[in-house]
Amino acid sequence: MGTKGKVIKCKAAIAWEANKPLCIEEVEVAPPKAHEVRIQIIATALCHTDAHILHPKFTKALFPVILGHEGAGIVESVGPGVTNCKPGDKVIPLYMPQCKKCKFCLSPLTNFCGKAHQFKDPIIQQEVMEDKTSRFTCKGKPVYHFLGTSTFSQYTVVSDTNLAKIDDDANLERVCLLGCGFSTGYGAAINTAKVTPGSTCAIFGLGGVGLSALIGCKVAGASRIIAVDINSEKFAKAKALGATDCLNPRDLQKPVQEVIIEMTGGGVDFALDCAGGSEAMKAALDCTTVGWGSCTLIGVAIGDKGLTVSPIEILMGRTINGTIFGGCKGRDSIPKLVTDYKNKKFNLDALVTHTLPFDKINEAFDLMHQGKSIRTVLTF
Repeated sequence: MGTKGKVIKCKAAIAWEANKPLCIEEVEVAPPKAHEVRIQIIATALCHTDAHILHPKFTKALFPVILGHEGAGIVESVGPGVTNCKPGDKVIPLYMPQCKKCKFCLSPLTNFCGKAHQFKDPIIQQEVMEDKTSRFTCKGKPVYHFLGTSTFSQYTVVSDTNLAKIDDDANLERVCLLGCGFSTGYGAAINTAKVTPGSTCAIFGLGGVGLSALIGCKVAGASRIIAVDINSEKFAKAKALGATDCLNPRDLQKPVQEVIIEMTGGGVDFALDCAGGSEAMKAALDCTTVGWGSCTLIGVAIGDKGLTVSPIEILMGRTINGTIFGGCKGRDSIPKLVTDYKNKKFNLDALVTHTLPFDKINEAFDLMHQGKSIRTVLTF
């Protein structure tokens, strides 16, 4: 390619400040340095985490920034020392790195990586490259990276530990969802909760992550899946993907956890909270059975007061666990999930409700905030 080693000028969506729409700008993307890869992003989806950074209550964000962490693209060029991909390869950028060397990467117990673990808050991390500089410039100013991915740009630069090489025939407008939402929900059910055949499950929150968790429970062989959301318009899709029952807490005469306990004769085996917020977390824990009930926390709500737990709930045999990126070690797991999708093990198409040109990114945020979309895929 004629662009190798040169600065590329391209389109990106920049967040200049909190609580304001993103601006489509021309940015300059520097060539990759050692152990870095420059990627042409072909498709990127939106996730609530992108919106969290723009929330006025979220005080840790740095501006200006190029958001986006659920994307897929093609390697344009690589810096010195890169061995895991080459120009022309299809790749998915990863916000959870996998260096394959640290104690976390060497352990089968977690998908954490020491490269990310040095940041106390995994949502705000990797705002610059490893040499503490940015590869993005706009109007003469450096622009922060986001989560080590920054997929809201036609070209981005990532560390070689932050990308998964995938099959050449992968459909990037679908597998981009594996960069966050699908892998997070599906992995939470399969890897973290470890849902068992014949079990009963409850899923709180039926956005992209919740519906992916539902798919995971179904693939794992759950016999009953109770889907919970305050938006009843989500229920038709949940049933199509395998939910056996759907509950809207706003339509019930008593707390949803009490209804679930009655429906299941004592509570579910597995609850997965994909909504976040103290109410949903509490309901998810409460609706699990004594003895072996498992509650997996996945969702995060901004400015939330957290979960209050009485020791007796845990002494009665319940466990609480949590996951970032569905317990998936990205460089190992994501290529396998791409192959599983091609082999029709699960349906990503059902999660994509809208496809829009990249310039309409603010419309995509509106659709998400209004609860009208599951996933909107933006294409350049």
